Amino acid sequence: SEISEDAPSGTVVALLHVQDRDSGANGEVRCSLDTGLPFRLQSSRGTYYRVLTARELDREEVSEYNVTVRALDGGSP
Repeated sequence: SEISEDAPSGTVVALLHVQDRDSGANGEVRCSLDTGLPFRLQSSRGTYYRVLTARELDREEVSEYNVTVRALDGGSP
């Protein structure tokens, strides 16, 4: 997604839905982002998440970001 560098903190960048078809703890999914990025993850409803800007962006400092969302379930292999 393209984001204007003057977008305020809290601007929605992406909407995500995660799902694990297992039941119980094996089906519970937790998501996270790498630290140090100017983005944060917000759980919105159940298995839905928003990726938001955590601060203003500066294109002169960094012109492009690669954001990885990690999803881990509560089960063991």
